[in-house]
Amino acid sequence: MANAVYPLWKQELMKHTANTQLNSAEGATGVYVALVDTGTYTYSDTHQFYSDLSGIVGTDQEILNKTQVGRIFDGDNVTFPSVGGASAEALVFYRRNAGANTTWPVVAYLDTGVIGLPVTPNTGDIQLSFDAQGIFGL
Repeated sequence: MANAVYPLWKQELMKHTANTQLNSAEGATGVYVALVDTGTYTYSDTHQFYSDLSGIVGTDQEILNKTQVGRIFDGDNVTFPSVGGASAEALVFYRRNAGANTTWPVVAYLDTGVIGLPVTPNTGDIQLSFDAQGIFGL
């Protein structure tokens, strides 16, 4: 699967539904990224929420210093601390809110163009660098 923005998030964005904005405050309601093992998870354009995911590797990390310029979303590179377990070949970006993970919309799936992927964890930190042009665009 090539990089994709989840269609159901774009649909909700067009309706201006709550929980679609990516410029939310940092912290509990920010934009996060999960490392994903594609041997366990397969992208589907029918996935809508974090609870649709499987194969999460390590602890999800928040995207800090987010920006939206034109149609491009960007933010700081991330470090996943002390990761062990299965290999990770993709990233899934999602927006947390105050509700359960069944209400956290998945936004984008990246499996190409990310420096540091794929990666086989060895219980050390995993550092990922995003493209200088931005993380993803609409």
